[in-house]
Amino acid sequence: MALPAPPTMVGCMWYDDLTRVAAFGELTQSALYARLPDDWVIGCADIVGSTDLIAQGRYKDVNMVGAAVISAQINAAGGRAFPFVFGGDGAGFAHPAAHRDAAEGALAAVQCWAKEAYGIDTRIALVPIADIRAAGRDVAVARYAPAPGVDYAMVLGGGFAWAEARMKAGEYGIPPAAPGTQPDLTGLSCRWSHMESRAGTIVSVLVEPVGSGPKVIETMRAVVNLVRRLDRGGHPSPPEGPGVGWPPKGARLEAKVPGMSRAKVLLESLLAKVLIAAGVKPGGFDARRYRRMVGENADFRKFDDGLKMTLDVDRDTAEALRRLLDKAEADGVLRYGWFEQDEAMMT
Repeated sequence: MALPAPPTMVGCMWYDDLTRVAAFGELTQSALYARLPDDWVIGCADIVGSTDLIAQGRYKDVNMVGAAVISAQINAAGGRAFPFVFGGDGAGFAHPAAHRDAAEGALAAVQCWAKEAYGIDTRIALVPIADIRAAGRDVAVARYAPAPGVDYAMVLGGGFAWAEARMKAGEYGIPPAAPGTQPDLTGLSCRWSHMESRAGTIVSVLVEPVGSGPKVIETMRAVVNLVRRLDRGGHPSPPEGPGVGWPPKGARLEAKVPGMSRAKVLLESLLAKVLIAAGVKPGGFDARRYRRMVGENADFRKFDDGLKMTLDVDRDTAEALRRLLDKAEADGVLRYGWFEQDEAMMT
């Protein structure tokens, strides 16, 4: 996908001025993306040995630490919107240069906490966008709004992938935080139950373009159009939202979040389960609506230097999608990864 012309917007509020795109299919149009201002920095984090940790059954630990990276950045930003992407075993984000010190502190705090609380090692780095462009890559961003008041950053240009690769090579690292440093993870929780497939199987698909040009855009549109025919676009969450089993499987993990305890997690999650079951609205809070909105607003599909989706699909659609991707890969248009499972997890 070819990058658009540089934006005229600059400074800390640049992201606020981007147009929200309501239709996911339109995000194949590169003209909807704007390149980051020249003074911004890219932050990234990656969990060391995540594949082995997942094989040991510690997938929730991995997801919790990856989500903590974003949670810490949101709190450090003090309400200012900024682009970020969550990758399950890591995350990436972008901030203006004026916010670099705060971003660095939040990253280093998560790294320290992850090691001390979970025994998980992480790599962290901050990379100037100028260095990414000097290497022939870029970062362009669009804002996808699946519902009013909720939007997610979509990115292309290969810059995030380049920054992550340099980080893994030992470049652009930042100083570690002092032992005992804890990040501000206010709002981070891990209480939703897994969501079983209703159509047949849950498929996770990662599609990476090879080069750019009309053929890449055409193929991406074909993929998006194919899965759009699925019920609710293949959304893995049921219409009423994810489940709320008790005790929540993530209670042990969330109890290690600064300011939390196992007793507090169990009490709050039990209260939420009761409110959802009873349908009562104390203080005007509608727990059923909250659960439904969490499901509807989930970023189960996104553009992040490629197309990434977790879908609930029937067998016929899965086979059609596989054929489409196999042909595109054979034609040298893309590379892709595919994994099937019985259920999806809400992070």
